Amino acid sequence: MIDECLAVEFRVRNDDCPLSEATREVDVEIDARAPQRRSDGYDLLQFSSPTSDRLTNVLDEDDRISYLHVSRTDGRSRYRCLSKHPCVVRRLTDGGLIVETLRYRDGAATIFGAVVGRDVLKGVMEAAGETVGVKLERVYPLESEATESPGQRWDLTPAQEECLRTALEMGYFAIPRQASSEAVAHELGISKSAFLERLRRAEASLFRQMFR
Repeated sequence: MIDECLAVEFRVRNDDCPLSEATREVDVEIDARAPQRRSDGYDLLQFSSPTSDRLTNVLDEDDRISYLHVSRTDGRSRYRCLSKHPCVVRRLTDGGLIVETLRYRDGAATIFGAVVGRDVLKGVMEAAGETVGVKLERVYPLESEATESPGQRWDLTPAQEECLRTALEMGYFAIPRQASSEAVAHELGISKSAFLERLRRAEASLFRQMFR
């Protein structure tokens, strides 16, 4: 039995997959699941982003994409489509990478995932080495996550982490609520509107990762 699980983070530049190229043209961040290979050779792509008609048009005009479907809820669009162009991430998953989150921005991709054992990591690294533009950013045992701050683990800014922590400690999330937004903002030394904006951004970041 293998009891060692390693967390890894890859950065991919110069990827020519449809999602990567779309974010070069449109200033938007795409959160995606790992592509699923079908028996007919196509990849099933499932991803979401802040609602952008321009992004939808760019994807719809890409000849490599078929059967694009879009649904919109609360300012975000969820996409499903088939792609005849294999993404770089698929080569890493073929090597043994278990993808947890996949994010595209400005033509680059950040891949967070895990591998089970050093031998599997070696296979993933060999696949990465054969792919132009793929760089291993960091690797660490999953047990070390306990030493990371919530902000590092959940991709929050220091201000967002402080906002959530203070609100929780003051009872802002309690039922019934024990502290008003004005009181939490005063404790943080910021305006009420700034507190609420940080809170919404932090919640959005958490929810995107939880419900991917």
